[in-house]
Amino acid sequence: MVVLGVILKSNIARLVALSGTRNQHLAVRSKVNKLEIPKNPTRDDVESFVQAFKSFCAVNVIDCIVVNRRASAGQGAGSASTFLTEGVLLAASPCTVEFVHPATIKATDRKQGGLKTCRPETVDLGLAYDLAFERLPA
Repeated sequence: MVVLGVILKSNIARLVALSGTRNQHLAVRSKVNKLEIPKNPTRDDVESFVQAFKSFCAVNVIDCIVVNRRASAGQGAGSASTFLTEGVLLAASPCTVEFVHPATIKATDRKQGGLKTCRPETVDLGLAYDLAFERLPA
């Protein structure tokens, strides 16, 4: 099973794909780890994003997509750009899309943090890795 973790920040989607199980998994190597919809996008901009996303999913044989649960109110609430990107992912995804809350990731870190052997050093890619790890089979 190949799970894609997608962290949404503003108009940027950072991608990390993992294959295997929680005990034995590998990061799927890809030249693409960032997709972006320009601010104030046109229809062509969104179409380019969709094509790049679908291509990434097809090339890496993605079975499931996991996205960070967006805060809808309060401090740190997601921006309008994040909302737009989330909608495009939901509409264009070739497979199921699941949302994971940050508290779920923190709980997994406490219980199974030692299993996260190939977590990237970059903060955004590390968060995308955490999202993908959440849906790896045990």
